[in-house]
Amino acid sequence: MKILFNIFLIVLLLIAFVPLFRRFLFHLLVGRQLVKEQKKQYQAYSNKRNHQGVKVDNAPPDGTQSKFKGGEYVDYEEIK
Repeated sequence: MKILFNIFLIVLLLIAFVPLFRRFLFHLLVGRQLVKEQKKQYQAYSNKRNHQGVKVDNAPPDGTQSKFKGGEYVDYEEIK
Protein backbone atom coordinates (compact mmCIF):
# COMPACT_ATOMS: atom_id res chain seq x y z
CA MET A 1 0.00 0.00 0.00
CA LYS A 2 2.83 2.36 0.87
CA ILE A 3 4.51 1.67 -2.50
CA LEU A 4 1.31 2.53 -4.35
CA PHE A 5 1.02 5.78 -2.38
CA ASN A 6 4.67 6.67 -3.17
CA ILE A 7 4.14 6.02 -6.88
CA PHE A 8 1.00 8.16 -6.84
CA LEU A 9 2.85 10.96 -5.03
CA ILE A 10 5.76 10.87 -7.51
CA VAL A 11 3.39 11.00 -10.48
CA LEU A 12 1.49 13.88 -8.88
CA LEU A 13 4.73 15.81 -8.30
CA LEU A 14 5.85 15.15 -11.88
CA ILE A 15 2.57 16.48 -13.22
CA ALA A 16 2.76 19.54 -10.98
CA PHE A 17 6.38 20.55 -11.57
CA VAL A 18 7.64 19.09 -14.86
CA PRO A 19 6.10 20.75 -17.93
CA LEU A 20 7.62 18.22 -20.33
CA PHE A 21 5.96 15.33 -18.49
CA ARG A 22 2.69 17.28 -18.31
CA ARG A 23 2.74 17.89 -22.08
CA PHE A 24 3.48 14.22 -22.75
CA LEU A 25 0.65 13.08 -20.48
CA PHE A 26 -1.77 15.54 -22.10
CA HIS A 27 -0.76 14.30 -25.54
CA LEU A 28 -1.43 10.71 -24.49
CA LEU A 29 -4.84 11.46 -23.02
CA VAL A 30 -6.27 14.21 -25.23
CA GLY A 31 -3.81 15.21 -27.93
CA ARG A 32 -4.33 12.38 -30.39
CA GLN A 33 -8.10 12.80 -30.43
CA LEU A 34 -7.69 16.56 -30.77
CA VAL A 35 -5.38 16.18 -33.77
CA LYS A 36 -7.82 13.75 -35.42
CA GLU A 37 -10.72 16.18 -34.99
CA GLN A 38 -8.66 19.06 -36.36
CA LYS A 39 -7.75 17.02 -39.45
CA LYS A 40 -11.38 16.01 -39.93
CA GLN A 41 -12.56 19.63 -39.70
CA TYR A 42 -9.84 20.80 -42.09
CA GLN A 43 -10.82 18.13 -44.64
CA ALA A 44 -14.48 19.14 -44.41
CA TYR A 45 -13.58 22.81 -44.84
CA SER A 46 -11.29 22.06 -47.81
CA ASN A 47 -13.93 19.95 -49.56
CA LYS A 48 -16.61 22.58 -48.99
CA ARG A 49 -14.39 25.37 -50.27
CA ASN A 50 -13.33 23.44 -53.39
CA HIS A 51 -16.90 22.66 -54.43
CA GLN A 52 -18.11 26.22 -54.19
CA GLY A 53 -17.77 28.30 -57.32
CA VAL A 54 -17.60 32.02 -57.78
CA LYS A 55 -21.04 33.58 -57.51
CA VAL A 56 -21.68 36.99 -59.05
CA ASP A 57 -24.89 38.91 -58.52
CA ASN A 58 -25.59 41.14 -61.49
CA ALA A 59 -26.96 44.64 -60.99
CA PRO A 60 -30.68 44.95 -61.73
CA PRO A 61 -31.68 46.61 -64.99
CA ASP A 62 -32.19 50.39 -65.03
CA GLY A 63 -36.00 50.05 -65.04
CA THR A 64 -36.05 48.85 -61.42
CA GLN A 65 -33.91 51.66 -60.01
CA SER A 66 -35.49 54.04 -57.57
CA LYS A 67 -36.91 57.29 -58.93
CA PHE A 68 -35.67 59.20 -55.86
CA LYS A 69 -33.26 61.92 -57.04
CA GLY A 70 -32.51 63.55 -53.70
CA GLY A 71 -34.17 65.68 -51.05
CA GLU A 72 -34.59 69.36 -50.41
CA TYR A 73 -32.14 71.42 -48.39
CA VAL A 74 -33.01 72.06 -44.73
CA ASP A 75 -31.28 74.73 -42.61
CA TYR A 76 -30.04 73.70 -39.21
CA GLU A 77 -28.41 75.36 -36.25
CA GLU A 78 -25.50 73.87 -34.43
CA ILE A 79 -26.06 73.66 -30.69
CA LYS A 80 -23.06 73.88 -28.39
